[in-house]
Amino acid sequence: MALEIHWTTQADRKFDKIIEFLLKEWNQRVTESFVKKVYDTIDILAEFPEIGTIEYNEKGIRGFTIVKQINVFYKIIGNKIIILDFFDNRQTPEKKRF
Repeated sequence: MALEIHWTTQADRKFDKIIEFLLKEWNQRVTESFVKKVYDTIDILAEFPEIGTIEYNEKGIRGFTIVKQINVFYKIIGNKIIILDFFDNRQTPEKKRF
């Protein structure tokens, strides 16, 4: 049974910023491809919630790479998956906030 997916405000904002960047710097086709990949990945995540590696064991935060530049971080709470953040891998790791 698939788990429910919930996005934090931070994840939603970051996703919107990524889309804005892609539209500005690339094109509609690249942006649509990225959005499709994110939603396809989240659908898989709902079915297989432990697919991501444990990034912060003490907080129960998992993550994985969606495309080489972007990681997604999430937490499993009961029958829900909480999408916490998207992280641009070109930034310094110290900028990850959880």
